[in-house]
Amino acid sequence: MQRIMIIGGPGSGKSTLARDLGARLGLPVVHFDPMFWAPGWVQRDRAETAALLLAAVGQDSWVMDGNHSESYETRAARADMIVYLDLPRQLRVWRILKRRARYHRQTRPDMAANCPERLDWEFLLCVWRWHQTSRPKALALLDRMRGRTLTVHLTSPAQVRRFLAQPVLT
Repeated sequence: MQRIMIIGGPGSGKSTLARDLGARLGLPVVHFDPMFWAPGWVQRDRAETAALLLAAVGQDSWVMDGNHSESYETRAARADMIVYLDLPRQLRVWRILKRRARYHRQTRPDMAANCPERLDWEFLLCVWRWHQTSRPKALALLDRMRGRTLTVHLTSPAQVRRFLAQPVLT
């Protein structure tokens, strides 16, 4: 495995899994959020995000996390494996609340510079509705890629731990 794409709802553990896989496999980790957000929570222009994405995807190896469904096809076309973290909504909300407390007034390591962790009702609503609005897109991607690319659909933290423990990942 030289290129691994990780998708999943907000708070599902995409960045953590990307870091773990990158360290285990000796692959560079690419977080999508800094391609989408410029410093200071400024959304990048679509063309700039696309250019950053194409440069990252064009590399020989990577573990890339991120939900941006508009870029699914670009990333999936180069991926050797797609991992979908399909964890329960309540767990994801809890993790987001913990993340907010942990990084209060700080920028997470997987975020663009000067983007301190924040939490507002709009984001929480997006998280809560993710299963209805974005989950179907993720499942459709897995269906399209099945047979062409190794796809992994994980639905619990225990499955994630078992996945990471697999000898094939060494």
